[in-house]
Amino acid sequence: MAQYSNPKLRLHGFNNLTKSLSFNIYDVAYAKTPAEHAKYIEYIDEEFNAERLTQILTNVSSIIGANILNVARQDYDPQGASVTILISEEPVAPVDHDPSEEQPGPIPEDDTELVIHKESVVGHLDKSHITVHTYPESHPDKNISTFRADIDVSTCGVISPLKALNYLIHSFDSDIVTMDYRVRGFTREVDGQKLFIDHEITSIQNFMDDETLQRYSMIDTNVYQENIFHTKMHWSEFDLDRYVFGEASKQYSEAEREEISANLKHEMDEIFYQRNMPSMK
Repeated sequence: MAQYSNPKLRLHGFNNLTKSLSFNIYDVAYAKTPAEHAKYIEYIDEEFNAERLTQILTNVSSIIGANILNVARQDYDPQGASVTILISEEPVAPVDHDPSEEQPGPIPEDDTELVIHKESVVGHLDKSHITVHTYPESHPDKNISTFRADIDVSTCGVISPLKALNYLIHSFDSDIVTMDYRVRGFTREVDGQKLFIDHEITSIQNFMDDETLQRYSMIDTNVYQENIFHTKMHWSEFDLDRYVFGEASKQYSEAEREEISANLKHEMDEIFYQRNMPSMK
């Protein structure tokens, strides 16, 4: 079973626990014509460039309580970008922080600038890091385009990547998300006893806000004795207009809408379950 300490930790030296939160976040769209597909790629390029990736990682750093020391970024031709952020593991002015009292973190406000794109971002903390890599992809004959963002937030010490969980999910308006959270290593209490985790957790869902829990259907696969937690989630309600890029779905006949919906659901099921499935036809 996972090991927990008293609410207020009294440690011998530095907290050496490494807490890693990893995401695969997917956006799925139907773009019927080459022109619509090109516009979708253009939209991705505009919305998810290095500058906006930098803003997201800056906000994540603020949410988890890390201090940014340096930023470097680069956009690529024809697509993509990289960002590196060097930050210290705690703010310059330390705050009284108890990891055993972690609560679900914030979600973006309507006017908050966040986004991502087919780019790469790496934010280095002192002994820790934040990375984002983005990938556009399309089905060869189903007119379905996908945008994937791989995110890893790994911290060492008292700061926790779980505080940025809700912010990242809502920033991407994600259709499908797979998440892994793992606590590795150990720190030591003042009496010499090793501490392999410093906060209670039975599921990544423990740290999600109510709005997220209502929007998504979720499946957990956890290995408690190893402090490994895995959650998969997908948007609960299917609305074709959410996925059609460009014109609204009403431009299509009923038969076309049914075919498009079936293809989209099939594609998303394969992504969610991470395996190829037989076609409906």
